[in-house]
Amino acid sequence: MNTERLKIINGKIITPFRILQGGTVLVANGKIEALSQGDIEAGDAQVIDAKGNYVAPGFIDIHVHGGGGHDFMDNSLTAFLEIAKLHARHGTTALTPTTLTAEKRDLIQTLELYDQAHRENTQGAQFIGMHLEGPYFALNQRGAQDPRYIRDPDPEEYKALVPHFPSIKRWSAAPELKGALDFGHYMRTHGVLPAIAHTDALYDDVLEAFEKGYTHVTHLYSCMNGVVRRNAFRYAGVVESAYLMDEMTVEIIADGIHVPAPLLKLVYKIKGPDKVALITDAMRAAGMPPGESILGSLTGGLKVIVEDDVAKLPDRSSFAGSVATADRLVRNMVTLADVPLTDAVRMMTSTPAAIMGIEKTKGKLEQGMDADIIIFDASISVDTTIVGGRIIFRKEA
Repeated sequence: MNTERLKIINGKIITPFRILQGGTVLVANGKIEALSQGDIEAGDAQVIDAKGNYVAPGFIDIHVHGGGGHDFMDNSLTAFLEIAKLHARHGTTALTPTTLTAEKRDLIQTLELYDQAHRENTQGAQFIGMHLEGPYFALNQRGAQDPRYIRDPDPEEYKALVPHFPSIKRWSAAPELKGALDFGHYMRTHGVLPAIAHTDALYDDVLEAFEKGYTHVTHLYSCMNGVVRRNAFRYAGVVESAYLMDEMTVEIIADGIHVPAPLLKLVYKIKGPDKVALITDAMRAAGMPPGESILGSLTGGLKVIVEDDVAKLPDRSSFAGSVATADRLVRNMVTLADVPLTDAVRMMTSTPAAIMGIEKTKGKLEQGMDADIIIFDASISVDTTIVGGRIIFRKEA
């Protein structure tokens, strides 16, 4: 346990309800001990002067594949730790390592490495469980997912993996596939969030899937149907279904490219900040210069090109993951979508925490919550990142 006491002063503190001007946050034993609009006496605490900048809960990224030249499916401890460090420098204090559709042995190696990486990760964003993205997808909505490994849900496979790897907290799948409803029910009853992704589902499919536990949509608008026309008749797709179902939560890649400004505004207007999580969906090229890169593992991944601030397949027929970081997402919601800063922060903190079921400990600046705290300026440039009461990043003066 981190026993160091920290005292953050002169900050604009973003609470769930308001911004406290000139506020103070006191941290002890890895938790938030107190907040105040004025000073808090704590003579033994290390003082951090926010210098009038914003003090916010740490960002929570519930869909991230890599960054800093590494991918979680490289299956190396170094990759896990370096990805965590890269995203912490941009304000992320908690994240879910995310896999891609791959050979079963590669997936198992990634899962086997998680526990060690979780224990040894002391200098980066905290790992809050694994997100398996695939392999149970609709083939023609695969995007950049490797078609060689896409298949229908296999009960023998997932019923062996989930009990053996309690780190699995989320699994994305196409709910219209054979066996997908049973898969969703199994996930929900075993404490795993089933999410709708890479899918050709229509409204009736989504409604039935929601009843089986699919209460979340993975990267809304990407690799899924909107309105579909079949034999002259129109049908609502996943996008419209997500809007119609008030309790359905969604996530968006708010890099301004996967989801452009008008759609960012539309998602916010219809769903509101409590049902929308911002995600990076970042691949290994996040934080790296443009040029050639690889989506997925170094050995079995797909070659991609990073240009125009996004990763693309070499033939430029599809995006291949984003290179965004969390600070960019919040900045885009404010500058491109005209969202109030407090709501933009909520979509990167308390909302993803609630989706992942960790809202009692993370996502808000409140007494007793984990001391996951960031300090950033008016342009959402991160100055300081604190995870569990430990300072893990401070921008050089």
